[in-house]
Amino acid sequence: MDKEPRPWSAHALAFPYPAQGHINPILQFCKRLVSKGVKATLVTTRFLSKSIHVDPSSNIDLETISDGFDEGGQAQAESWEDYIATFKAVGSETLGNLINKLNDSDHPVNALIYDGSFPWALDVAKQLGVLKVVFFTQPCSVCNVYYHVQRGLLPMPLSGPVVSIPGLPLLKVSETPSMIYDPSSYPAFYDVLLDQFINIDEADWVLDNSFHKMEEEVVDWMAKRWRLRTIGPTVPSMYLDKRIEGDRNYGINLFKPNSSACISWLQSKPIASVVYVSFGSVVEPRVEQMREVAWGLKRSNCYFLWVVREAELSKLPENFAEETGEKGLVVTWCSQLEVLAHEAIGCFLTHCGFNSVLEALSLGVPMVAVPQWSDQPTNAKYVEDVWKTGIRAKPDEEGIVRREVVELCLREVMEGEKGIEIRDNARKWKKLSKEAIDEGGTSDKNIDEFVAALIGQTIS
Repeated sequence: MDKEPRPWSAHALAFPYPAQGHINPILQFCKRLVSKGVKATLVTTRFLSKSIHVDPSSNIDLETISDGFDEGGQAQAESWEDYIATFKAVGSETLGNLINKLNDSDHPVNALIYDGSFPWALDVAKQLGVLKVVFFTQPCSVCNVYYHVQRGLLPMPLSGPVVSIPGLPLLKVSETPSMIYDPSSYPAFYDVLLDQFINIDEADWVLDNSFHKMEEEVVDWMAKRWRLRTIGPTVPSMYLDKRIEGDRNYGINLFKPNSSACISWLQSKPIASVVYVSFGSVVEPRVEQMREVAWGLKRSNCYFLWVVREAELSKLPENFAEETGEKGLVVTWCSQLEVLAHEAIGCFLTHCGFNSVLEALSLGVPMVAVPQWSDQPTNAKYVEDVWKTGIRAKPDEEGIVRREVVELCLREVMEGEKGIEIRDNARKWKKLSKEAIDEGGTSDKNIDEFVAALIGQTIS
């Protein structure tokens, strides 16, 4: 990316939910906007700003607002409900103040791109006369489930055994997002997820971190209702179209990766011989589940690289890392993109968070899906039955995927006949991912259309 000052055609303010999995997609979209001549400013909380740094070469500015908990963020709040309510009250005021401040600068704001978790941001944008742009970091299929529940089109509780929603394959009740098939599990999350659609009809644009080929039917259905455009995959450009020079990582890490150790370890392993395991930056699997995965990995006799966050290490069987040292490496964090792109990786055992799924699709890596909560059961359904780039490891009646199942799934993907078909499909989706964001692809055209609207807003 160039570092020289440049004339900007418009200015977009991007406001993600303050968590790694929400910041990364919006930040990558901002890089795309910058590459097309739009000034982009990322907004985060005062607390989170102390631990993140945006690479100056990205030409993306960083501004802060208050969530009401400037010293400790979400951990400072009495509960998640308290955090969300306070963020709405304090965030609305401080976000409005920020936009007013920027409007007095050389680059007034033309659009507020806000995370779907913050529907109140639409009211701020409306009040200040800027484009109201909602950004979803979960796939359109999942968004459409939430929309149908929020509008009363899908009666709750689900009566089963299958759920029929326009644009989606038939879903078993257990294949819907966890907050839908079990609303009592996370009641506060349930309300926030449904409220994403409370005022969506007023949004000027609806952007989703997906691409058209991934979810054609549901994208087309939703695009008839709103100005919905898919703009993904929001994976750093050097892993896809390579049109944004130097864009090799997301630029923000809330955990410290141990990249050199991971890559040097992978370098010594044969091509497609290593299972990469990660449950992401948020999920906290039960102790029993962690131990079953551990013994399943050991039984499979595959090489494995397992990311276990510092707070989760105590869930591993005693002396597991030492006893499996010849076959495995356990680290507390890594550069997932760098690892997935390595030729030694043969399979990704994943919780199926949407960012992880997008990365695996974009890099052509087969998956073993072990979904835990939220959108992950639905994503896993698509991995196995729609994109056919992996298989689901089925849990027992207690919700635990047992070691025998882990071993069987890994052997099937790494060594079995099914694995050949999965690898072929993974290569296909790698090609389609690149085509979507490359010049003239569906997502690239959608971003161009959005940029044109921003410039039109500037002129008017």
